[in-house]
Amino acid sequence: MSVDAKTVKRIGRLARIRIEEGEVGKYQDELNAILGFVEQLGEVDVSGVEPMTSVTPMQLRRRTDVVTDGGYPERIVANAPLTEDNFFMVPKVVE
Repeated sequence: MSVDAKTVKRIGRLARIRIEEGEVGKYQDELNAILGFVEQLGEVDVSGVEPMTSVTPMQLRRRTDVVTDGGYPERIVANAPLTEDNFFMVPKVVE
């Protein structure tokens, strides 16, 4: 796949980047080089390679899912200007 001058101008317009007429060739060459590298990646044989999330083997630190706080909703809503049944009440903002 290659990019022509018309496509370079369109990409510049979509990205809201001003590309002068003399710069179109330079950007065309750069975009074609990038697309060439991407095409090379498609040629790599990745069969048998597991997907990975990091280049270094690591495991996420996990903790047990336990409730460590709570059980006192009255104290939580004590300073609220308006509450009902231990819930915060707020003014209606959508009509």
